[in-house]
Amino acid sequence: MTEDDARAILSEEFNVSRETIEKINIYIEMLKQEMQNQNLISAASLGFIWVRHILDSAQLLHPEIFSAEKAKGLQTSATGASWLDMGSGAGFPGIIIALMSNWNVTLLESRSRRAGFLQSVIDALDLDAIVACSRAETYDSHKFSVISARAFAPLPKLLRLAAPFSTRKTQYLLPKGRNAENELLEVRKKWSTKIKIIPSMTDSEAGILVGTVKQHD
Repeated sequence: MTEDDARAILSEEFNVSRETIEKINIYIEMLKQEMQNQNLISAASLGFIWVRHILDSAQLLHPEIFSAEKAKGLQTSATGASWLDMGSGAGFPGIIIALMSNWNVTLLESRSRRAGFLQSVIDALDLDAIVACSRAETYDSHKFSVISARAFAPLPKLLRLAAPFSTRKTQYLLPKGRNAENELLEVRKKWSTKIKIIPSMTDSEAGILVGTVKQHD
């Protein structure tokens, strides 16, 4: 898949507006500028940023992964339109979710320099999002409707850290690599899961874990 392919998919399959594309371009330029000060993404992936990072994040909103019916149901639940992105780093997928949807996104990032960059993006693009500069273990917050995490932690650790922010209805959207199935098998020893693996749009060897979890009593 080329960069042009990725941009075309966003326009045609996700109906991303020209205004949002312009904001994504601003975000990319801000990221490239900040890369002079800190390592946000690999330098090798900069040339494929629309495929490797933008579309890879945006696919979490695709109807085949996260249906509009499911999203609407969660947004009208007790936790409202709340989305927690754990270990946001450079802002993938959290910033893209905030740009492309009406979710109120919390970007949880423990490293202060990265949190500062994320806040600068939110301010520049006027996004409905907040940055929580904290470790997951010490973050005191409410429950969320959706939890995402990309390259954050192995699944057993991720679910343990996410448990305080999760309800039985919380939808997990977790991009994983080729080890997705093995990680899912491992957590089923301790967690009741209604999770399926959906192939990634951007990587034939990767999968996205989608569903709900509950720790065994």
